[in-house]
Amino acid sequence: MIPFRDKNPSGTYPFVVVALIGLNGAFFIFEVIFQKTMGQQGLESFLFQYGIVPAKVTFFFMNPSADPAAIQETFLPFLSSMFLHGGFLHILFNMWYLWIFGDNVEDRLGHFKFLGFYLACGVLASIVHVAMNRNAGVPCIGASGAIAGVLGAYMITFPTARVLCVLPLWFIWPIIELPAVVVLGFWFVIQFFSGIASLTPATPSATGGGVAVWAHIGGFVFGIALMLVFPKRKPTVRPWQREYY
Repeated sequence: MIPFRDKNPSGTYPFVVVALIGLNGAFFIFEVIFQKTMGQQGLESFLFQYGIVPAKVTFFFMNPSADPAAIQETFLPFLSSMFLHGGFLHILFNMWYLWIFGDNVEDRLGHFKFLGFYLACGVLASIVHVAMNRNAGVPCIGASGAIAGVLGAYMITFPTARVLCVLPLWFIWPIIELPAVVVLGFWFVIQFFSGIASLTPATPSATGGGVAVWAHIGGFVFGIALMLVFPKRKPTVRPWQREYY
C-alpha cells in the first residue's frame, strides 16, 4: 500500500518540514549537476566521502586517530548522508513520506525540537546500519532513517488518524482508508522481516548492498523512544481535529 494523504490537519505551519524538503531537493540538484560535470566516477567518489561507509567507521574505531581529517571523514557523513539521495524515486518517496507525516510530529514537538528529533533519528539510524553492516564498503545515503523516526513518532502519537492509501492490484488501484497504526505498523513489519532476511549471507544486504533496512528499523524504533521522552507542547486543536487528540 502507498499512502498519499492523511486526514489529520496540523495546527501549525510545518516550517521545518518544508525547509528539510527544500534542502534535500537542493542537494539532489547539486548531485545531478555534479554528476554531469564530474561524471559518474566523480559522483561515486563524492558519495563515498560524504555517505556512510560502515567499513570506514569500523576501521576508525579499530585504529583510533586524533587526526582531524580522519575524524571529520568518519563522523561528518552521519550528518551529510541524510541530505544525499541515490536517484529521483529515492528522494521522491522520502520527501513524500516526510510531507504526509512530518507536519503533525512537528506540531506536537515544536519547530526546533522537531529538527533536533529528526537529526537525532537520522544519526541513530545510521549507527544501527553501521552496527549491522560493519564491513560493508558501499556508501549508505538518504533521509530514510530520519523519516523512519518520524513514522514511528506519528504511529504512537496519532494511531487512529486516517491515512488514505493506494493499493496496487495489477490493473486496479483502489483507494483505501486505514488507521495510521495499521499503515505504519505494516511498513515496519516489512522492514523488520527484510532486515532479518538480510542477515543471511546469501542476500546482498548482508554485505551492505541494496536498501538499508536496518537504518529504517533503527530509525523507527528510536523515533518511538525519542517521542516518548521528548517534551511535547500542547497542540493547537481545531474543532475538526478533536478526534485525533
